[in-house]
Amino acid sequence: MLQLPVGVVLPVYSTFRAIERNNEREQKKWLIYWTAYGSFTLVETFSDKLLSWFPYYYHFKFAFLIWLQLPSTEGAKQIYKNHLRPNLLKHQSRVDQLMGFASAGMARFISAHQKEFRIFRAVLMRILGSADPNVSGGTEPTEPRELPAIDGPARTIADQESDDEDY
Repeated sequence: MLQLPVGVVLPVYSTFRAIERNNEREQKKWLIYWTAYGSFTLVETFSDKLLSWFPYYYHFKFAFLIWLQLPSTEGAKQIYKNHLRPNLLKHQSRVDQLMGFASAGMARFISAHQKEFRIFRAVLMRILGSADPNVSGGTEPTEPRELPAIDGPARTIADQESDDEDY
């Protein structure tokens, strides 16, 4: 029950503060946290039914979420630097390719179901009390789009720069 406030609410507000204060160091810290948290959530999605049978699983999960955030332990930074970054760098081209396929597939799905989305939007706007449900809130994609390329040269695990201490 406390995982939501500790794992999401506090980090959301801390991220908001870092953005509003334009504190790049804090922004980077919270981006790293969200990367670690998102990766943990992805793994947990597939293993939660099994793990929940272990005694004190939710207590350990709560402690893990705190460990990720604590400045004294820099848990998210450790997870990112030692596990996530090396693996994502190693498999970056394959992940980019898979994300491109997924993006193109979603764009095709949206294009194929534009009529249903318009009907859903009109119903939703009426429920919410909008004056004109026919007003478009944006453009629907008509063609699949590729993911934008990441700026800069591709990096490998061997690329150790002076900014490593910031991860």
